[in-house]
Amino acid sequence: MTRPVRLASALAAFALFSLALPASAAEFTMKFGTATFNDTQHQYIKFYKEALEKASNGRIEVGIYPRSELGPIPRMIDGLQLGTVEAFIAPSDFYVGVDPRFGVYSTPMLFKDKDHATRTVFDPSFNEFALTMGEPKGIPGLGILGTGSSNYAAKNAIMRLSDFNGKKLRVNATAMEREKMRRLGATAVPLPLNEVMPSLQRGVIDGTMSGTAIFVAFKMNDVAKTITVTNDTMLVSLAVVSKVFLDKLPPDLRKIVLDTGRATQVKTSEWEKEFSRGLDKTWVGMGGVMHTLPDEDLKKMAELLASVGDDVSKDQPAVSEMLKRVRAVAAKH
Repeated sequence: MTRPVRLASALAAFALFSLALPASAAEFTMKFGTATFNDTQHQYIKFYKEALEKASNGRIEVGIYPRSELGPIPRMIDGLQLGTVEAFIAPSDFYVGVDPRFGVYSTPMLFKDKDHATRTVFDPSFNEFALTMGEPKGIPGLGILGTGSSNYAAKNAIMRLSDFNGKKLRVNATAMEREKMRRLGATAVPLPLNEVMPSLQRGVIDGTMSGTAIFVAFKMNDVAKTITVTNDTMLVSLAVVSKVFLDKLPPDLRKIVLDTGRATQVKTSEWEKEFSRGLDKTWVGMGGVMHTLPDEDLKKMAELLASVGDDVSKDQPAVSEMLKRVRAVAAKH
């Protein structure tokens, strides 16, 4: 083969190789993790990825990592502060190790339902405060929204209030949840989500407190058939970004990252309304049962739990002040 022919062949091969490459590689990669999948938190990340990559003109690429693919929840939160995980979403309860004020959202009897929780955290007088609260600890907020009620499922079903007595029930992480369980006669066992099913199967715990979407996605009907609904506590999910990562970005991208998070919380909340409507039916279709405590039990439960927030926070001025602030906003809605 003559030299001109070899050169022409090489140029043609290079041209084909170039066509196979993306037009422009991203300047920054954002690993966005969560412990759940096929739920509202997972959907938030999907919406965020689509919006951010478009808004940044491909300068930021978002990787989606559900089902604790980046590690258990505590390790992902550590990664946020170290800068090895760029973004994360979870119930706000899990951030109490960073700032105990995040545990306020898990106060029993604080919200009427998940929509009330969302209206509260979306309130213009509160939303920006809620999303910037973690910034001094290295986890600025991207978005926050109500994602459902904390329901209960146990291998021996909870059919009456008295059935809580003696059970070891998994909770997320907060002092509010531990005190709630104590008043119900149960023992609170804080666990990250990836440990729940193995712990149920081995008998380490008798049941768990989670949103219906989690019971469905993780097919917990294999070990616990009955979901007990009480509507005593609402789940509020918080998406955050690593400040270490954020500080590496130029000002224009930094603003886009945060603005996209605020817009995504609204879009995800609208999506969640339709999504949640079908969850109970899906659970029943899987062979499960939806059960609501009798009215007299719900009334007694509300009485037992009404003072949890005040009693737990009385010796923690910052937490007490946060509780008062959330209650004041919630009262407007």
